[in-house]
Amino acid sequence: MTKRPPPLFRHELLQPYLEAQLAGDYRKALEVAIDQGVHAGVAVPDLHLRVVQPAQHEIGRLWQENRISVAQEHLATSISQLVVSHLYQHMPRERPNGKRALVACVEGEQHDVGARMGADFLEMAGFEVRFLGANVPVDAIVLEAASADLLGLSASMLSHAPALTATVKAVRQAKGGGFPVVVGGNLVNWAPELGAALKVAAVGTCAAELVARCRSRLRC
Repeated sequence: MTKRPPPLFRHELLQPYLEAQLAGDYRKALEVAIDQGVHAGVAVPDLHLRVVQPAQHEIGRLWQENRISVAQEHLATSISQLVVSHLYQHMPRERPNGKRALVACVEGEQHDVGARMGADFLEMAGFEVRFLGANVPVDAIVLEAASADLLGLSASMLSHAPALTATVKAVRQAKGGGFPVVVGGNLVNWAPELGAALKVAAVGTCAAELVARCRSRLRC
C-alpha cells in the first residue's frame, strides 16, 4: 500500500495542489505550481519532490483503497503530467557533464510521471537526456541505448518484473555486462531483491537518489 508522505516532507502547496487534482481542475493546479510556486520563489526540485510526487502517491493510495475511481486517478495523473511539462521551462540546469542518459518505462508500464520527473532531475544535474515515455518495447530501448552512457528504467508493479528483467538482459547483451542500469518506481519497493538479482542500482521513487546513483556509477 502506498504510504502517506511523512509530515516533515509536506509542503504548504501540497494540499491545495492535491485538492485541484481531485477536483479535476487543471487551471488551479497550474496556478498552485507556477503562480504560487515558481513565481513565488519555490525551487523547481522542491515542487517536484514535495508537492507533485507526494500528491501522486496520495492519489495512488486513494485509488488502491477504492476511494476514487480509475477515471479520477487518470485525470489527476494527467494534471501532474501537464504541471511537470510546465515546470520544465523553469528548471535550473548545471553545466553539461558530457554524459547521455536514456530514460524509459518498461514495456507494459503506462505510468510515466515518475520517469519524466527522474529524467528532468538528470537534465538539471547536467546530463543529456533522452526520455522515451511509457510502455517502450524492449527492442526500442536496446536500439536507443546504443548511444547512451546509462539507462534508467521505470516500473511500478510486480507484473512488470518480467519486462524489466528482459530489458536489462537485452541491453546488457548488446552493450556489455558492465553497462550501468538504474531502476526506479514502486516495483523496487515491492521486490527489493530484484536490484541485486539484476545487478542494477535500485532507487525506488526518489528522483534525487536517482541522480546520486547515476553520478556515482558514471563518476561525474
